[in-house]
Amino acid sequence: MTGIKTLADLKRKQEEVRREIDLRRRAEEPDSLVQVKVAMATCGIASGAKIVMDLFVRELPRRGIEAVVTQTGCMGYCFAEPTVEITLPGKEPIVFGYVDAHKVDEIIEHYIKQGELVDGIIPQNYNTIAEPD
Repeated sequence: MTGIKTLADLKRKQEEVRREIDLRRRAEEPDSLVQVKVAMATCGIASGAKIVMDLFVRELPRRGIEAVVTQTGCMGYCFAEPTVEITLPGKEPIVFGYVDAHKVDEIIEHYIKQGELVDGIIPQNYNTIAEPD
């Protein structure tokens, strides 16, 4: 580990600590923020989920969107990896499949910012035990 030797090093470290504190603050109240969950099981990683996650982590703050971006295990949609679950405040989660860099941009610009549905949604085809038929 390298030490802080210049003012630029100190500013980089300060920004790093601020990001970590902000991430913890946002995690305490996730229902009020956009939530992005990227499936990072082996099949997702092999299909490019790490790149997709890095894009969401970088692009959401750059575009002024407060969000919590997390990774999750397998969502069961291995055929459509990389998969991403997006939950907008007050809405049900939606899972998108075959997500690449272009799709990340489309999801942010159209679905997250404007609430417009975009291609790539994986339909829910099951009910949980707690839901009545």
